[in-house]
Amino acid sequence: MKPAADFRDSFRHFLSIPTRWMDNDVYGHVNNVNYYSYFDTVVNEYLMRAGVLDFAQGETIGLVVETQCNYFESIAFPDVIAAGLRVAKLGTSSVRYEIGLFREGEQQAAAQGHFVHVYVDRESRRPKPLSAALRDVLLPLAS
Repeated sequence: MKPAADFRDSFRHFLSIPTRWMDNDVYGHVNNVNYYSYFDTVVNEYLMRAGVLDFAQGETIGLVVETQCNYFESIAFPDVIAAGLRVAKLGTSSVRYEIGLFREGEQQAAAQGHFVHVYVDRESRRPKPLSAALRDVLLPLAS
């Protein structure tokens, strides 16, 4: 069963993301593949600004092992999206991020979904426990 669209107040962090002309497809709305890019952008922006993501040299990296999106309303260029972020589950070595994409001025998500990062050692690709620093920046996002 398809979930209902969540409201803005159920998300803890927001990032404004302008759509681009090239995001639209031949049907006149943002193509579905771009929604996952917006998901990735809001999560990684939060982690980078919090100082817990060093994608170039960090010993631990997050690999996406699951992703999903539900679409409720079309988004189209030149919409500016408010990407809402929350953490639904903090595991030993994994995090389930939930994202809502809101059209400007709208209170209900036009699209929402999730992805799961499993944090692994960069070299061995074996799971590693979440660092204390990462947990500390994710706890305020927990719903």
